[in-house]
Amino acid sequence: PKRKVQVRRSRSSQIPAELLHGDLELGVVSYDPEDAELVSKVIFTDALAFVVAPDHRLAKKKVVTIAELGQETFIAHNVVSPYREAVLREFRRHKVPLNMDVEMPTLETIRRFVQSNEGVAFLPRMCVREDVERGVLREIAVKELHVERKVRLLHAKGRTLSHAANAFVRLVVDGVQGRA
Repeated sequence: PKRKVQVRRSRSSQIPAELLHGDLELGVVSYDPEDAELVSKVIFTDALAFVVAPDHRLAKKKVVTIAELGQETFIAHNVVSPYREAVLREFRRHKVPLNMDVEMPTLETIRRFVQSNEGVAFLPRMCVREDVERGVLREIAVKELHVERKVRLLHAKGRTLSHAANAFVRLVVDGVQGRA
């Protein structure tokens, strides 16, 4: 009660600096910033999901190999991330071309393009779970590729958190422990 909480969206690459400069009190990112001045707590574990439209040629398969994906048009997020790099590395390792001719600025746009069968994508499972359950996307396992994502709550070490921030941290940490 009587607490103001502001949630804003930033590029995840900028969040650690904003925390250290005092522009943010808490941040949520899906990578480890590996900064000794930040406290990092894993609050959720997710994975990348390979998704296709329900009428895509691979949609009836439960598992595919990376080799089977060499002819596909991938719709990619135009933000560099450790997860994108992990996918690129595995395709290179298996000597399979990764055709990322279409890059989009938001995961929502990518989901819609895949739903329209304009291509395929690797997206965070948490972002496509409902679409898969509703049948508007189909998730297929890729035999050689499992990329885990750890979502982390960050704050500056040594900085006293506000009452609202402490309550939020307790709520999130309790929620994580309750799901474990």
